[in-house]
Amino acid sequence: MAGDRDSLQMERTGSGLRRGWTTGTCAQAAAKAAARILLAGRKAAGQMQEVAVRLPGGRILTLPVESVQVLAFAASGEPLTVRCGVRKESGDDPDVTDGVTVYAAVSFQQTGGITVDGGEGVGRVTKAGLDQPVGSAAINRVPREMICRELAELLDEAGCGRGLAVLVEIPGGEELAKRTFNPRIGIEGGLSVLGTTGIVEPMSEQALIDTIGVEIRVRLAQGHRILLAAPGNYGLDFLREQWGILPEETITCSNYIGETIDMAARYGAEGILFAGHMGKLVKLAGGIMNTHSRQADCRMELLAAAALRAGLSRETAAGLLGCNTTEDALDKLTDTERKAVTGQLLAKIKEHLDLRCGSAPGGKLRAGAVLFSSVRGMLGMTKGAEALLGEARREAARDPD
Repeated sequence: MAGDRDSLQMERTGSGLRRGWTTGTCAQAAAKAAARILLAGRKAAGQMQEVAVRLPGGRILTLPVESVQVLAFAASGEPLTVRCGVRKESGDDPDVTDGVTVYAAVSFQQTGGITVDGGEGVGRVTKAGLDQPVGSAAINRVPREMICRELAELLDEAGCGRGLAVLVEIPGGEELAKRTFNPRIGIEGGLSVLGTTGIVEPMSEQALIDTIGVEIRVRLAQGHRILLAAPGNYGLDFLREQWGILPEETITCSNYIGETIDMAARYGAEGILFAGHMGKLVKLAGGIMNTHSRQADCRMELLAAAALRAGLSRETAAGLLGCNTTEDALDKLTDTERKAVTGQLLAKIKEHLDLRCGSAPGGKLRAGAVLFSSVRGMLGMTKGAEALLGEARREAARDPD
């Protein structure tokens, strides 16, 4: 990949989407620009139009500096605190932080070394299990490391033995954060400063999976060993209406059932229970662990196969193949037939969940599923799911939150 800003703006993924740069890269660039002025003197402020930073993978990226402010002066007239801003660009990624300006105010400090903290618009960690300890600014490890590395190099070049304090700010971040997962996972008062590569990959599936991993770690850090998960709002609503389980007590796993199982096992969970609509979780009966329609859509084939295993006629099974939705398919069955077909599906779902758990790190995770219909409500549970639900609810009852 090329090394300048314009090439990144033009750069596209294989699907033709534009890449961008992260809030962490903005903070890194803003801090470097401010520190350079602080060390070079006041005259450098008028010359600071852009700054080059090295991304975690080694790539050099040059970004424009949006704002330069000298906030405090020594008696000699030289700056003591300088604040610079760099604008976030997300490319074609639908990110709420696209277009925000990330500021870094850099000051001399009497103690040596470099400290990094968050100010206006940067969230604070309130729950264990996140990238930073409770009470810290939500500036993740990699951005912190990149800021410190850039500033340490500047101090070394200048032969300066003083330390530097960095305050990262995102005006308007507190309001924007309400539209993110931050309040749910325990980051309050603002946005997170993120980025492991420094580059925003548009519509990144990995970013969604990473968010699921964060939710899992937070629940485990709170002492929960049995996790409750739902693909989306239908499942969350069902859990609340059926058992009074609130969304903040669950993991939103989207389509990534397999990855959620893998991460739950890797991070030390003992069990996980998925609650989902028949139209989503029926795919698990075929071992399909990513339930997005572009990965696979064999809902009717799985229903027809379950009907045959349940002893229903070939004509009944064939009739299911012509249905557009699982709700339509259920309408074609009698109560007795629905119960028999659902039982076969749940047995297969349990079989494939156990297979995935057995291949996950540690191989000791227990998994279960609850199926429901928008029309008929609860359809059934896999074997052992009721026990998982009971354990999860007992853990929730002991939760001090």
